[in-house]
Amino acid sequence: MSVWLPTAPCTPDACVEPGRAAAAVPRAVLRLAVVTALVLAGVVLSPLGWGSPRSRGRIPAEWIRRWCRLIVRAVGVRVRVTGAAVPAGGVLLVANHVSWLDIPLLAAVRPGRMLAKAEIRQWPVAGALAARGGALFIERDRLRALPGTVGRIAGALREGAAVTAFPEGSTWCGRAHGRFRRAVFQAALDAGVPVQPVSLRYRLLDGAPGTAAAFVGEDSLPASLWRVARTRGLVAEVEVRPVIPPGTHPDRRSLARAAQPAAAEPAWTHAALV
Repeated sequence: MSVWLPTAPCTPDACVEPGRAAAAVPRAVLRLAVVTALVLAGVVLSPLGWGSPRSRGRIPAEWIRRWCRLIVRAVGVRVRVTGAAVPAGGVLLVANHVSWLDIPLLAAVRPGRMLAKAEIRQWPVAGALAARGGALFIERDRLRALPGTVGRIAGALREGAAVTAFPEGSTWCGRAHGRFRRAVFQAALDAGVPVQPVSLRYRLLDGAPGTAAAFVGEDSLPASLWRVARTRGLVAEVEVRPVIPPGTHPDRRSLARAAQPAAAEPAWTHAALV
């Protein structure tokens, strides 16, 4: 097992709770049909380009933001965004990782190039969409490939792209959290660009924490999609935290620590989860 292949103790059976009130099956089916239509529309439009600075302006960023928000709303999740706007130019956008919903949520904040595990390239539809959107794929089980990946990320940042990463390296249920891995922050240091931390939380309308959106362990994407579509009152809270300017931290260790959400300290031990 590589040191660059972090895992979380969260599992669907131990951590993921269905919503207290389930939407009717026809409503859930309709939600998924709309999501499918929106994703297919994205696949059709993606050859026009929107993932890199070279294609900037061909599809306006505001259109991409709205499309990503529509995907999240179509599956029945309300979105609350707080905080300042993400700066223009090259920026490393980092967030805790709970769900596949995190990806359109962060793109709704600022479209950018996603740092993704290499396996996603093989996923039907989603893999093609990620590749056309300029995703930077990382082979997490090959530690020797890490310097090259950091170099590619730094190059994209120097070109003025926003690069989105989940430094925990694995999805967590939202009640438990992992620590930010340091490697990706080296790219921001090398490129001399700011780091934009974002905190993601999923709650129910009454304010209680909700784990129905979590995509963890051996959970399958169809099962997760269905669970989210059937959950009533799920809210995604996106907090854009103060930007970390370049030059304020001497090394990647302190930079990762500064970007780590205060609420993302590991809350449960593995024994508590199971």
